[in-house]
Amino acid sequence: MDWALVFSSVNMLALTGWVALILLPRWPALLSGVLYLGIGLLCLIYAIGLIGVVSGLLPNTGGGGADFTTIEGVRAIFGSDGGVTIGWTHYLAFDLFVGLWIARDGDAKNISRLVQAPILLATFMAGPLGLLLWLGIREPIARRQGRFR
Repeated sequence: MDWALVFSSVNMLALTGWVALILLPRWPALLSGVLYLGIGLLCLIYAIGLIGVVSGLLPNTGGGGADFTTIEGVRAIFGSDGGVTIGWTHYLAFDLFVGLWIARDGDAKNISRLVQAPILLATFMAGPLGLLLWLGIREPIARRQGRFR
């Protein structure tokens, strides 16, 4: 298994979704594409990788067993190319899902794309930080505009 190729591929897939969310018009087909071809495909790759490594069907040298109960166990999981790739794909899928939600929520509340763009970028670069920023500004902006739902 060429984990470096999988890693590069999931990065490009996620980057394509982020570029679409931040720069392109948000047509329903585009948003569906980000959801199903971006997030859905990342989830599928994650599931295949996780099941493949845990079952032994995919090679994962150097990672040890899956132990999520200790810091040493989690470090061992990420101590292999397979573990890093699977974990990174997990992050990419969830962050892109959060970015899609932010974009849809912002559009529904008529919040400017200029306001959304730096928050989407923060979500792309630092996941929960972007989400925290969005949660902190969405309600006050929507209330000022009389569009809180």
